Amino acid sequence: MRKLQKSTRESIFTYAIVIVAFLATQGLMLSGNISSALTGQLVPICAYVVMAVSLNLTVGVLGELSLGHASFMSVGAFSGVTACISLANVIPSDPIRLVVGMVIGAICAGAAGFLIGIPVLRLNGDYLAIVTLAFGEIIKNLITCLSVGVDSRGLHFSFLTSSSMLNLEEGGTVIINGPMGIAGIPKLSTFTAGFILVVVTLFIVMNLVKSRAGRAIMALRDNRIAAESVGIPVTKYKLMAFVTSAALAGAAGALYAMNFSTIVATKFNFSTSILILVYVVLGGLGNIWGTVIAATVLTILPEMLRGFNDYRMLLYAIVLIIVMLATNNSRLKLIPAWLKKTLGSKTGKESISNE
Repeated sequence: MRKLQKSTRESIFTYAIVIVAFLATQGLMLSGNISSALTGQLVPICAYVVMAVSLNLTVGVLGELSLGHASFMSVGAFSGVTACISLANVIPSDPIRLVVGMVIGAICAGAAGFLIGIPVLRLNGDYLAIVTLAFGEIIKNLITCLSVGVDSRGLHFSFLTSSSMLNLEEGGTVIINGPMGIAGIPKLSTFTAGFILVVVTLFIVMNLVKSRAGRAIMALRDNRIAAESVGIPVTKYKLMAFVTSAALAGAAGALYAMNFSTIVATKFNFSTSILILVYVVLGGLGNIWGTVIAATVLTILPEMLRGFNDYRMLLYAIVLIIVMLATNNSRLKLIPAWLKKTLGSKTGKESISNE
């Protein structure tokens, strides 16, 4: 039997982590061993895992720093919720409406990523980071000024005016109410739906990385000039990674939004983008399974430290600093290899003595 390739083993290991975590969590939920506070964090954990993995495609695999990833989450959240509320009478099934909302959120966020990616991806390094940061602020302010309503004639849009100017028919519904965001959101998101979205995201990202296109994207990351010299179209593959990352973030935004009754545009601000970037850096650039673990642990950690009240965010920051120092320590990085070598030698000696 041929040995599995390293990339295949890593993919299987990543899927195994997610599946085991899902089954263990379901078992704890059925036995009543998970608090209500932690249960409420399950869907956000799935959303943040998807966000972190999708951002890792841009930052770790493509090698470009994006500081506006939360803006794609915002586009997906507001477009997905708008679709779900508008289709309430057409699609009575909640799971189907949730799927439709996530698909529409992914399409809208992907379209936004395509529009911003065409001019922006010609930039590199700090310039790209600053432009994506500015784009995130633009999206936040546009949604803050947007009013959307629905009646029998369809959707109505208005900018820079109050929701009363939408000219809705009697019985019409205001969905997005400017800076007040969306209220009365149907809570359609479930932990199972979040788990499925995580698996789909891992499947898309890991298969893209291992494909011919993924190798071209990583070639651009390692040496753009050399990649161009052998005929790799830079804009095409950078745009492919950027749009895929944005679309997955949009689906995560729709899932996240439909776990709450109210959302506002300011929720998806610069701080959220930085938080997701922390997950990626802590998990390891280009390391998918590390990103999954980092996003999960760092989402749960503030809730676990809630008993410390005023000191919990201080402790959270201290833990972050310690972990970052530990993961960048060259001596500590040698510990896993040393353990593997030590355990391997002991196993070999035991087998010889048994013989």
